Amino acid sequence: MLDMVEKPAALRFTPEVAKATDALYARLSKQYKRDYWETLAPYIYEINSLKRQKNAVILAHNYMTPDIFFGVGDIVGDSLKLAQEAMKTEADIIVQCGVHFMAETAKILNPSKKVLMPDMKAGCSLAESITGEDVRNLKKQYPGIPVISYVNTSAEVKAESDVCCTSSNALKIVEALGREGHDTVIMTPDKFLSQNVAAQTKVKIIIWDGTCVVHERFTGQDVRDIRARHGADVVVLAHPECPPEVIAEADFAGSTAQMNDYIVKHQPKKAVLLTECSMSDNVAVDNPAVEMIGTCQLCPYMKMISLPKILACLRDEKPEVLIDADV
Repeated sequence: MLDMVEKPAALRFTPEVAKATDALYARLSKQYKRDYWETLAPYIYEINSLKRQKNAVILAHNYMTPDIFFGVGDIVGDSLKLAQEAMKTEADIIVQCGVHFMAETAKILNPSKKVLMPDMKAGCSLAESITGEDVRNLKKQYPGIPVISYVNTSAEVKAESDVCCTSSNALKIVEALGREGHDTVIMTPDKFLSQNVAAQTKVKIIIWDGTCVVHERFTGQDVRDIRARHGADVVVLAHPECPPEVIAEADFAGSTAQMNDYIVKHQPKKAVLLTECSMSDNVAVDNPAVEMIGTCQLCPYMKMISLPKILACLRDEKPEVLIDADV
C-alpha cells in the first residue's frame, strides 16, 4: 500500500474507478484534462472508500484545489465554517485539508476526536508571525488593553488572547469592545486586516506587523489593470487581508465565505477574486454562468496538501495534531 501512495502510477484508473468518479469529472472537466484526471481519480476513489471504512470526515478549505475540494471534501468552506461544522460531525477521525492552525482549531473544538494533518509543514505566514510570548509581551507593554487575535494564529496565541476574530466579524468585535469602554485595542497578527478595520471605527487599534504571503502581493494598480483589461463590468472582490489601497479600489471586500456568497447571489457576468487562486476555480465550478478571471496568487502552504498525502495520512492515521491540555 505504501508503494501505491509513493508511486502514483500504481493506482490504476479502472472501470470501477471510472464509474465512481465520472459524474464528478463532468463537473470538473473545465479544470482538468482527461488524461490528468485519470491520475487523480484513483486517489479520490481510495480516499472516499477509506473514509467510509474508518468513519472519517475531511474538512477542505476554500483554497484547496478542486480535486480535493469537490472530490474528497465532506465539509467545505472558510476556516470559520470548517471549525463550526466540525463540531457537529459524528466521525471518529477528522482530516484537515488546509493549514496547521485550522487543524489546531478543529482539535480545540473536538478534543475527543483524532485530528489528522496531511502535511505538518503546511503552515501560515500570519500564524508564524507571532508567538504566545509575543502576546504576553504586548500585554506587559500595554496593560489593560484587550488583545484581539485573528483566527489565523496558533492555539498558543489564541490562549494568550482575550478574544478571537475572523475577517468577517473583526469590525464587530472591535466595536463591541469599544462599547464596553475600551477606546484602544490590540489586533494581531494581520496588519492589513487591522488597518482596514481601523478605517471603519473610532476605536484606536495597536497593530501587529504580520501579513499573508498571498494577499500582501495585491496592489491598487492590479485592480486598475484588471479593469483596463476586462472592462468596466468586471466585479472585483478582495479579501480584507489585502492592503487598504486594494480594498479602496475593489467593488466588494469580505471573507472567503462572503465573497462566495456575493457571487452566488449577484451572479455577475465577470468577476475577479483577489485571494488564493484555487478559490476562483472552485467558485467557477458552482457558478458556470459567471466568467471567473483568475489572478493566480498561489499559497505555497495550501498547495502542500495533495491527494497522495491525504491518502497516506488517512491510511496511517498520522500525523496527528495534539494540543497541550493547558493551552
